[in-house]
Amino acid sequence: MNALVFLIEQTAIGLYILIGVGVVWMGRRVMRARRDYRATQFELEREIFRYQQANALTFLILLFEAALIVFGVQQVVAPNVRSTSTTGLQTVQVVDDGFAPSPTPPEVNFGASPIDISGVQIGEEDIVQVVATPTLTPTPVGTIVANPPDSAGCDTPNATLQVPANGMLVFEPVNVIGTAFIDNFAFYRFELNGPQTFGNFAILRDYDQPVAALAELGQFVPAFYQPGDYQFRLTVFDITNALRAACTINIIITEPIPTPTPLQP
Repeated sequence: MNALVFLIEQTAIGLYILIGVGVVWMGRRVMRARRDYRATQFELEREIFRYQQANALTFLILLFEAALIVFGVQQVVAPNVRSTSTTGLQTVQVVDDGFAPSPTPPEVNFGASPIDISGVQIGEEDIVQVVATPTLTPTPVGTIVANPPDSAGCDTPNATLQVPANGMLVFEPVNVIGTAFIDNFAFYRFELNGPQTFGNFAILRDYDQPVAALAELGQFVPAFYQPGDYQFRLTVFDITNALRAACTINIIITEPIPTPTPLQP
């Protein structure tokens, strides 16, 4: 269900264009049927033209309702689903290698005098088995392939991407984290270039609020695209619609990792 909501959100502009074409077409059918209805004097033909006019008006109403549904999904449903899915998420500091260093155990001096335990008596009921508890390390935000292509334009604070990182494997919705701001800011945009975009950068979504400090910029859902190597780009525009800053990274969209099936006892 969430995938359908995000699909409607990302294709809203195309849906509006299709609905607009349908409205123009049905409007012309209404005008033509009304003109033919007034021009003829035969009752049978007038009934046919009246029926065509009613059908066209019905389709017009359905098109307007479809436009309202798309608008509601884009402006209300999708933001609520996104905010619900991101509620309670804990910010994790990104580490280049994805793992925290393990502490070095203290050295044991085997040459020291052993401890005399001859005077200590321990009953079997008092013996307690001691189990070492491993130290938890932070969960990495994603797997990063070795030696990915270099990122482009990310050396300015006006457009930066921390998540997804350059060379990251992406297989589930990702909360994009970075910065996007300039003087005379108008909007910033997510774009994607890869096997399913015919070698061009496809527009994913625009956002009209600047983000000057490192924070969440939006969400990227890879489920709509076939696996492969892609370029993910953040672009920032000013009030004249001029491109002022951009950050391009390389990601690899993969199939979701299968959930392991528990073994039967």
